Amino acid sequence: MDPEIIEVNCPTCNKTVVWGEESPYRPFCSKRCQLIDLGEWADEEKRIPSKGDVNDLDDWSEEEISH
Repeated sequence: MDPEIIEVNCPTCNKTVVWGEESPYRPFCSKRCQLIDLGEWADEEKRIPSKGDVNDLDDWSEEEISH
């Protein structure tokens, strides 16, 4: 019995990617698409939704950390 081949779509360009060892950047089709996605997270174009607008870290200051 042959193992089932799983295919997913690249989150960046929507190209079909085989989910296996032959696709080292899975779920992305290439290093380029992986880096585009990382850049979108770094630029805060993508984010995980949260409840409320206040973050636990919003009240921190560098002065408090250095003491």
